[in-house]
Amino acid sequence: MKHSSKKWALGTIFAAIAGFTAGILTAPKSGKETRKDIKEATLNSITETEKQLKNLHTQLTELINETHGKFEVVGDKAKKQLDEALAKAKRAKDKARELLSAVHEGDAGDQDLQKAIKEALEAVDHLKTFLEKPDSKN
Repeated sequence: MKHSSKKWALGTIFAAIAGFTAGILTAPKSGKETRKDIKEATLNSITETEKQLKNLHTQLTELINETHGKFEVVGDKAKKQLDEALAKAKRAKDKARELLSAVHEGDAGDQDLQKAIKEALEAVDHLKTFLEKPDSKN
């Protein structure tokens, strides 16, 4: 996913939440109905964010496994870059797993989820960029 795609995806999520919230708050409903709608919207938002985080966790797992095979064919400079990319990917994957557990326990905030998604997207991009480079001995 390119940098602009990340911004677009996060922007879309925030715009949908803001639009839905504005619509609910201006709708002619009782307070009880409005609170119920807000709670449902929040749960839907968390569910969608959780799905995205699970998808990124899976992508990171696949990319990490694919990247391990590259260690045998790269030069020293590339090996160092690959090692750094793998370390970042593993941290992002672990954080995603921790936050997915926290979501199920009700302990994860939206900011935490968004930060984990951002870090996971960056790690996926970094590994994909490395894997797209032609094999060379640097």
